[in-house]
Amino acid sequence: MDSIASKKRFRRLIPLAFITYSLAYLDRANYGFGVAGGMGDELNITAGVSSFLASLFFLGYFFFQVPGAHYAEKHSAKKLIFWSLILWGGLAAATGMATNVAWLYPIRFLLGVVESAVMPAMLVFLSHWFLKEERSRANTFLILGNPATVLWMSVLSGYLLNSFSWRWMFIMEGVPAVLWAFIWLKLVKDRPKNASWLTDKEKQGIENEFNKEQSTLKPVKNYREAFKSKAVILLSLQYFAWSIGVYGFVMWLPSIIKKASNLDIVSTGWLSSVPYVVAVVGMLVLSYYSDKTLNRKTFVWISLLIGSIAFFGSYLIGSSNFWLSYTLLVIAGGAMYAPYGPFFAIIPEILPRNVAGGAMALINSMGALGSFVGSYIVGYLNGVTGGPSASFVFMASALFVSVLLTMAVKAPAAKEAKKRMEVVSQ
Repeated sequence: MDSIASKKRFRRLIPLAFITYSLAYLDRANYGFGVAGGMGDELNITAGVSSFLASLFFLGYFFFQVPGAHYAEKHSAKKLIFWSLILWGGLAAATGMATNVAWLYPIRFLLGVVESAVMPAMLVFLSHWFLKEERSRANTFLILGNPATVLWMSVLSGYLLNSFSWRWMFIMEGVPAVLWAFIWLKLVKDRPKNASWLTDKEKQGIENEFNKEQSTLKPVKNYREAFKSKAVILLSLQYFAWSIGVYGFVMWLPSIIKKASNLDIVSTGWLSSVPYVVAVVGMLVLSYYSDKTLNRKTFVWISLLIGSIAFFGSYLIGSSNFWLSYTLLVIAGGAMYAPYGPFFAIIPEILPRNVAGGAMALINSMGALGSFVGSYIVGYLNGVTGGPSASFVFMASALFVSVLLTMAVKAPAAKEAKKRMEVVSQ
């Protein structure tokens, strides 16, 4: 593959994908700050209701993953994401206009429904543009929108809450998605053959490489056959368990830190951002070495094992040493995020393009259910026990289960993947 064409694709498309997913993550993850910043008190939201509202997003997020991936593959990821941007930005802003808790139920659920198509559509979009040896890095730069957003959102939301109110925080953080939709529509093309910024030679070269890559994969007739495969089932269960830890952490870290440290909301925001600095570094390092070695599984399970151990260590320390416990939470957060790029590179390497998008959507939808369970149970445990110890054990256990499931997946070994790559390049 021409290195110039590769650089052109990365420079042109990755910033657009990163910003888009970053805005999606902003509008789903700022709920925890709203609760910690006065929304719960003003709307009389109990601890149980607050946990349910946090998790309700993921119930909506579960339903339209596979249809979204199917539409993106067969029609247009570009158009699907355009309308999703407009709708989720409007719903996020509407959160700030809610006058009672009853309004938050449909808003949170519909926000999940609208955003459910984004992740699978973006993965399908990137799979149309980036080859096997580029895919882990491309996926990582997309998903970097997750920890990078929480990083700057943690600081920004703290200041918005301090300077304005929780209402204006939601409104100010929802409007940019609507504006960005039109930039996305103008700059993005669904496939290389439609891009005016590539030469005809570059377009043909990319298409030839994709055709060679697909020829190395065993044909799979339809989604039903793909969904019954052992690898897809195991990865779906693995991502369910993994997401319990991730979203239990993301949704409730600000509240855990604020209660344990008795710091103000701005300081809480700064402390909440640190795990995502570690996550960004870890994601970049792991994706580079994963593409270099074409080894996916090992990077995933080792990272998640580190996260599990860190959560359990934080439980053992308890409230006796806030800063040591906090340091372990930073490690846990970074370790949970680090292997996303390698993980989402597994499916396109074992399934052909006609079913890979749907399989990734199924896996992501199971992650949505895990996110629902994690955000609800962690919030519930924190409320009924008066502290985070029980939730730390819960998240540590979920991550350990995901480690075992990852190790059980039969994915292409690094040597076999390299041999296939040599065949493809000939």
